Amino acid sequence: MNVNILSTYFMRALVDEIVPETSFFKDRYFPTGAEDIFAADEVLVEYRKADLQMAAFVEPRMGEIPVDRRGYEISAFAPPYIAPSRILTIDDLRKRGFGEAILANSTQAERAARIVQQDMIDLDRRITRREEWMAAQVMITNGCEMQQYLDAKTQGDKLRIRYYEETSDHTFTVANKWDSALGKFFGDVEAMCWMLAKRGLSAADLILGSQAAQAVSDIEKVQKLLDNRNMTFGTLAPRVENYAGVAYIGSLNFGGFQLDIFNVLHNYVDDTGATKTFFPATSAMVTAPGCGRTMYGQVTQIDYGNEIHSTHAFARVPKLTVDQKKDIREVRLASRPLAAPNHYCPYIYAANVV
Repeated sequence: MNVNILSTYFMRALVDEIVPETSFFKDRYFPTGAEDIFAADEVLVEYRKADLQMAAFVEPRMGEIPVDRRGYEISAFAPPYIAPSRILTIDDLRKRGFGEAILANSTQAERAARIVQQDMIDLDRRITRREEWMAAQVMITNGCEMQQYLDAKTQGDKLRIRYYEETSDHTFTVANKWDSALGKFFGDVEAMCWMLAKRGLSAADLILGSQAAQAVSDIEKVQKLLDNRNMTFGTLAPRVENYAGVAYIGSLNFGGFQLDIFNVLHNYVDDTGATKTFFPATSAMVTAPGCGRTMYGQVTQIDYGNEIHSTHAFARVPKLTVDQKKDIREVRLASRPLAAPNHYCPYIYAANVV
């Protein structure tokens, strides 16, 4: 039986074999569960505030007092569409591939399969970086503004997603820079923790931009506390995390809130070709792992060899097209991700702390 290894079915299996690239914001704060893959064009975003109300004391003869169920907000969003592709020409098959022996014995079919496999990995990495950007933007701005493109250079409409309408409940403004004589690093971070605690949410991580992280390490009070042998206030033990471009600085106590501190340095190249950091160098954020999730909508396409549309509900959906007249084969990897919080403002962002 002849099997087309470049059909969507087998290419899906190829995508599943790709070792995912770890990403800090997406993996740590917006993981994806089995229930987050939607077989629909829209995904449901629902959240509700924590229930902090106590149960009432009841006269025994009264039996009980009914309480209302908590309300919640639910919205339907159409996830943005991402679809990078790469073309395979006859010239590509004739050239020596990266890392390939000069006198390789590969056939054109074998080389084509190897090139397609590497192309799928490269396209997956690009989508992962876009997902990382989206997760970071949601935490920083409570939403995301996405520039859509008609082709590689022509801009289309802007897609704007906002959670909780326009609110400043996720932001904190420092009165004085942390690297100044009047700076209150410990007091400000503790206040940010309490903003979450009053909502019934956890505060476990302190995310710092590169300049903010350097300023914190240079604060004399931090150095003295960590040098105190009689009481344990925390530890500064820098190490490289499994997340590329992120370093774990250590753990500090802020008025009873024990926070893991991360220095975020990783960057990306934006649509204009400029290199930027995922997290601003002078900013800080208090949050907790799993504060949100990344959902995916379905992708509809005409698969290779078919004449009718097919719908696929996966985080990554491959597609192969062939232009026999020009002897060109093109592989595409599509995705429709949407990062969303699980609760009302589960992160507190402070800009320009240094």
